[in-house]
Amino acid sequence: MAESVPAHRLVAQRASAPVAWATRVAPAADAPNAAAGGVRTLLRLEGAFVLAAALAAYTQFGLGWGVFALWLLVPDLSLLGYLAGPRVGAALYNAAHSYVGPVALLVLGVLAAMPWAVAGALIWFTHIGLDRALGYGLKYVSGFGLTHLGRIGRADPW
Repeated sequence: MAESVPAHRLVAQRASAPVAWATRVAPAADAPNAAAGGVRTLLRLEGAFVLAAALAAYTQFGLGWGVFALWLLVPDLSLLGYLAGPRVGAALYNAAHSYVGPVALLVLGVLAAMPWAVAGALIWFTHIGLDRALGYGLKYVSGFGLTHLGRIGRADPW
């Protein structure tokens, strides 16, 4: 006959056993939906791939590197939304750093034969890819440093 194990010991055994699917790096407690571990790495690699592909495409179809340099940081103007508060700031930042905008601009540029729109979309993709590769993700309203790729910057020392 099998020996019965008290429930409290069974729970303790399960809690101390390693979980194979657990990530090594836990997201910040105030950003529980942030990617961590291998998922975060994969998303950053995806950003690096978008960066490389957009740069390669811009080399072929772009309007020159002066235009590229002039427009590369334009999406970061969305940070000014934080002057109106974290909700507005996060919404504007996320709108400017989502792939939806550059995809729409690229489709418009291709379908309407507008080279400036294609170049703008590729510059925009480059910016987003660079940000994601560096670990800057979409913002949560709970704090500027809390992104879908995890916390950015130093933790608040206070």
